[in-house]
Amino acid sequence: MNILRIGFVGLDTSHVTAFANLLNSPNEKFHIPGVRVVAAFKGGSEDLDISRDRVAPLTQELVERHGVEIVESIEGLRSLCDAIFIESVDGRVHLEQFASVADWGVPVFIDKPLATSLAEAKEIGLLAERNNVRLFSSSALRFLEPLRKALDTPDIGEIVGGDFYGPMVRLPEPPGFFWYGIHSVEMLFATLGPGFEEVSVQAEEKHDLIIGRWTGGRLGTIRGNRVGNNTFGGTVHFEKASVSFDSTQSETPFYASLLRAVVRFLQDGEAPVAISESIRIVEFIETANRLLKSNEGFGGY
Repeated sequence: MNILRIGFVGLDTSHVTAFANLLNSPNEKFHIPGVRVVAAFKGGSEDLDISRDRVAPLTQELVERHGVEIVESIEGLRSLCDAIFIESVDGRVHLEQFASVADWGVPVFIDKPLATSLAEAKEIGLLAERNNVRLFSSSALRFLEPLRKALDTPDIGEIVGGDFYGPMVRLPEPPGFFWYGIHSVEMLFATLGPGFEEVSVQAEEKHDLIIGRWTGGRLGTIRGNRVGNNTFGGTVHFEKASVSFDSTQSETPFYASLLRAVVRFLQDGEAPVAISESIRIVEFIETANRLLKSNEGFGGY
């Protein structure tokens, strides 16, 4: 079997070690064969604690446990890799990093978020189109096993709405709902598709509520928790019944479910989520952030 060689860009998220464990360790219970992380560029954002403080320990684990080669520049990955994972936790740098690899002729996965502004998300889409790049971006929660099972429930009609919840810590960067809110947003879009029309936000000290209206009058909600429940879940509403789920019901870790989708994308070229939909997700969150920032009281970030 030919092994696809993966290069990581950005070693400032726990995803890099979680992904390497699943791809590089044959004894891992949920090991995904055929792909191996072989090289990485550290990256990191000096002005962001959640980025800067993670780079050294995560780099050390990748080198010592998985034998990953560390290169001094993104360009150093070009001759070593068959595909690129842009893993930088700071979505502000994704456009610049993608632009560095867009003409390499290799497929690219951009970990969530695609970008932290609609303008930059659109620019990534244009770069991908101009260079004919196979590109895919997503949160792992879109592929959560219980959600997929709920969406595939037979014989209860069309989907008419959905209500979702999850932890929603807010940080200055990545701004507002781009940090943890994106996970629940991805579940909502996996359910209702890209056709949202309006967004409203109710922000409180311990919880946020985002309401979206989709084409056909379908409604979707997200409840973000900053106290208590740290699990993800929700209810998918069909014409004839509603189906609830939560992340504790999953036998397969959601990182493994995501990576299975990424590997299929690398192998057959078909992205499970169109970049046009990922751009709409950025638009949805940017709109919600603007409303959040304009709210009085607890709405600022």
